[in-house]
Amino acid sequence: MSQPQIRAAVLILVLALPAAAAAQQTPNASVVVVTGEGLVQAPPDRAWITLTAESRAGNPREAQRRNAEIMKPVQDTLRAAGVPADAIRTIAYDLQQEWDFVNNRRVPRGYVARNTIEIRVDEVERVGELLENGVESGATAVAGIRFDVKDSATLEREALRRAVEDAFDRANAVVRGLRGDTIGRVVRIEEHGVVSRPPPPVIAAREAFQASDAPPIAVGQIEFRAQVTLTAELP
Repeated sequence: MSQPQIRAAVLILVLALPAAAAAQQTPNASVVVVTGEGLVQAPPDRAWITLTAESRAGNPREAQRRNAEIMKPVQDTLRAAGVPADAIRTIAYDLQQEWDFVNNRRVPRGYVARNTIEIRVDEVERVGELLENGVESGATAVAGIRFDVKDSATLEREALRRAVEDAFDRANAVVRGLRGDTIGRVVRIEEHGVVSRPPPPVIAAREAFQASDAPPIAVGQIEFRAQVTLTAELP
């Protein structure tokens, strides 16, 4: 091949490359892209109660001693009520010096000790009863109640299954709108995760649990919401 022929062949090859790349980027068939959502709701079957014991004294050691005297009967009462030892844990302990301001000067007033425990309740219907037990045995504050489900994995998978079903239904609705029958080959399914939304934590005053009857606790529903994107060929 002569030199001019080689140059011509190279030029043809260079000109052909963009066209080949464009052909690769162009899909062989028209596609439909839809987003499907799946929602599952379930009543909580587990709760966490947060109780705090607070005590004050003139020195840190005495504040801690008084705090232990307050918290021990709380934990003993809960265990006697059937709460397992591994379902009670300390989540915060705080010891601080308190101050007063006198004549624009900071004057030490004493020390405050706070011990906060979290109680796992595997029988949600007992939440009100156990709160009442904790308060009556000495807890000085009810920090809150939160709810969850034990088998969240199963509910998440169900929400995901419903999201895929919804995506297929939406894609087929598009095809029927185009006077077709059903979608062609599925090209891609992208999962965007599952988001759980528990009921808002219950904030309750300690005084509400000092009555003779345990107050009812409305637990609501926990939501699991999944989302997927489906890409399929049109028939």
